[in-house]
Amino acid sequence: MMLIHVAAAAIEDDQGRILIARRPEHVHQGGLWEFPGGKLEAGESPLQALERELLEELDVRPLRSEPLIRITHHYETRSVLLDVHRVSAFAGTPRGVEGQPLRWCRPQEMRPEVFPAADRPVITALQLPSRYLITGTDSSRPEQFLQRLEHVLQQGVRIVQLRAHELSDQDYRALVDAARKTTGNVSARLILNRPDSVLDWAGLADGLHLNRHTLMSLQRRPANADLVGASCHDPEELARAVDLGLDYALLSPVLPTASHPDVEPLGWERFEAWVDQANLPVYALGGMRLEAMAEARRRGAQGIAAIRGLWPEN
Repeated sequence: MMLIHVAAAAIEDDQGRILIARRPEHVHQGGLWEFPGGKLEAGESPLQALERELLEELDVRPLRSEPLIRITHHYETRSVLLDVHRVSAFAGTPRGVEGQPLRWCRPQEMRPEVFPAADRPVITALQLPSRYLITGTDSSRPEQFLQRLEHVLQQGVRIVQLRAHELSDQDYRALVDAARKTTGNVSARLILNRPDSVLDWAGLADGLHLNRHTLMSLQRRPANADLVGASCHDPEELARAVDLGLDYALLSPVLPTASHPDVEPLGWERFEAWVDQANLPVYALGGMRLEAMAEARRRGAQGIAAIRGLWPEN
């Protein structure tokens, strides 16, 4: 089955809304909403195709863009490779040149069922932030811990994995309740991580994070959790996360880390190759700091995940 390479745009306005267009009724996936774009022509790069398609379809020219996600999806009659870029600045006023209806929509309001199946991981990528915090030291000192958490939230972090394996279940539950109040003040999402009993914590926060052993043992996505992700270290684990319908993965270690000095890092080239085969947002983990964000995004990552790189030391 031939693979159709498509360049698509998540065009964002100054209110954080994304432009979507409705497909004509007579075409494949007709009547559904999509992210504007179209097929690459011979010799075109994805960015060249994107610029041409947006001018032809919307009468706008992209001025600033960055990679968002690449998705390969197999329909019954065709396969598509979606090369999606987030366009954060453009010249012109979008209009449906071909008569197609347009709509500005916030990512959190997007309903996956009214989009083609290939577009649904794109919606998840738009809903997830680029910085993913894994909490670090001081979990046994709740006051200092919460002060550090509040500090990183003030810096704009909007997803937090509460990792405190040294705590008892009782102390962890108390920390969850306190952290929920802190994250709730800024509408950040709190993800729980308990290595041997994570499924028992569903419904107590915004989501769950699975270690590689829990990931590979499951037969279906955990119920009662809005957001579910997993730690992955190879293509097999990434494929399992996709098969279970998880929302994201952390792939590690990308670079050398002080916490695992004997583990061979993947390096950016291997990271990029593995992410390119995974139809879900993937964060780069291992040796990550904010300075690595641009490289991570260029390599296909949703963004970076980190403990030391995001958690304040003092």
